[in-house]
Amino acid sequence: MIDGEWHTDAEQLSKSERGEFQRDQTSFRDWIRGTRRGPDDVVEDGPEPEAGRYHLYVSYACPWAHRVLLTRALKGLEDAIDVSVVDPVRVDQGWEFDAEKPGTTPDKLFGSDYLREVYARADPDYTGRVTVPVLYDTAEDAIVNNESAEIMRMLDTAFDDYAENDVDLYPEGYREEVDDLIERIYDPINNGVYKAGFAGTQDAYEDAVTDLFDALTEWDATLGTQRFLAGDRLTEADLAMFTTLYRFDEVYHTHFKCNHREITDYDHLWGYLRDLCNLPGVEATCDMHHVKEHYYRSHTDLNPKGIVPIGPDPDFFAPHTRDDLPGDLPDALRTP
Repeated sequence: MIDGEWHTDAEQLSKSERGEFQRDQTSFRDWIRGTRRGPDDVVEDGPEPEAGRYHLYVSYACPWAHRVLLTRALKGLEDAIDVSVVDPVRVDQGWEFDAEKPGTTPDKLFGSDYLREVYARADPDYTGRVTVPVLYDTAEDAIVNNESAEIMRMLDTAFDDYAENDVDLYPEGYREEVDDLIERIYDPINNGVYKAGFAGTQDAYEDAVTDLFDALTEWDATLGTQRFLAGDRLTEADLAMFTTLYRFDEVYHTHFKCNHREITDYDHLWGYLRDLCNLPGVEATCDMHHVKEHYYRSHTDLNPKGIVPIGPDPDFFAPHTRDDLPGDLPDALRTP
């Protein structure tokens, strides 16, 4: 959007002179009161956390929105914060609401046809990309935030009074490490697959893929001796890693040319992914049909004919043996 108007001819992706994909910064960055932004930083102003006041706009296809849905599910905030789910296929009009498709919903707040209408409602002069997730404040009729890591942190640390599960994904004693882990995996892994897929030159692509698989190999070794990224505790960092690993073999390996190895080739990353998949509430956030429809049908520059591969269809919810590794899960997340 430019000055509140939708432009189908605007440049969608930023690249450096060397052809490296550059992710644009998100625009709405307010915080809910009581959020623990960092180890010693608690938000003292801003809107109050209240059940029923806030609404999430998400796509099951998007890894950034998925990490927010995971936080909501593991905390047990489904009754406190409702969601509207966009059509997985995003074309020249942007994210669209189409309640006729399985897994999608109408815009439950305003009945909008497109997510851009929600952005324009919040800021009639908005200039920038229209992305998910979006955390909307119905009391103030405003977008609070559209940065996934910050929405995760708000749901995780500001809404305990409304959470059905006693789950802390940013626990005391681990907070500095969690912040460091999220930063460490972001560039080579979470964003690394996009840097490979949208690279504009061979050199940019090879650099991104090399960094990606170096990082995956390092984490595979680490996860051979500990259950979670932070050692013995499930944290926000695991949710950030999960959404990339979940999409890897079905999408990034083929669509983004990250085909050096599949996650199923890694002894410990594959077990780690299945471990997270089997946590209570996680499966309800996973929709591989939406994921594949989005990537293979939306990125027409990478896949002009929109053909969706039928495989490889890994068994994400198969049993695992990682319970034997040192690690502590909250009672709400222990499987019977």
